[in-house]
Amino acid sequence: MTTSALNAAQMVAMVETYFAAVDRKDVTGTLACFRAEAKFSIANHDLLYAGREQELRGMYERLNQRYAQVWHGNFTHTVDVAAQRIASRFRVENITHHGEKLVKNNCNFFEFQDGQFISVAVYMSGENSLS
Repeated sequence: MTTSALNAAQMVAMVETYFAAVDRKDVTGTLACFRAEAKFSIANHDLLYAGREQELRGMYERLNQRYAQVWHGNFTHTVDVAAQRIASRFRVENITHHGEKLVKNNCNFFEFQDGQFISVAVYMSGENSLS
């Protein structure tokens, strides 16, 4: 581990801080969780976004435009402190601008470097809500 490695509680807190920012539609707060060169893949939809400002910002801005409300919760986390990785299983509820609730069950795999996400791999049920 490097001197800037996170412990298990810090890793869980970072993931839940990230999702809280996403749920608030706080793009700046969301992106603060990522390193500048981070990669974000939606593995089961064969998509890859690279670069916090280059591609991730636009992905989150589109998510915020697409839905009136988003919510992530009911988390189950599995942490590997030595590898600085965490797997998070959770429920997603997206509310469309017409009031329809779309429910998903997702699993994300986060890799940390120096206390921020360097890589996130998403496996989501149903339609891709992040394109």
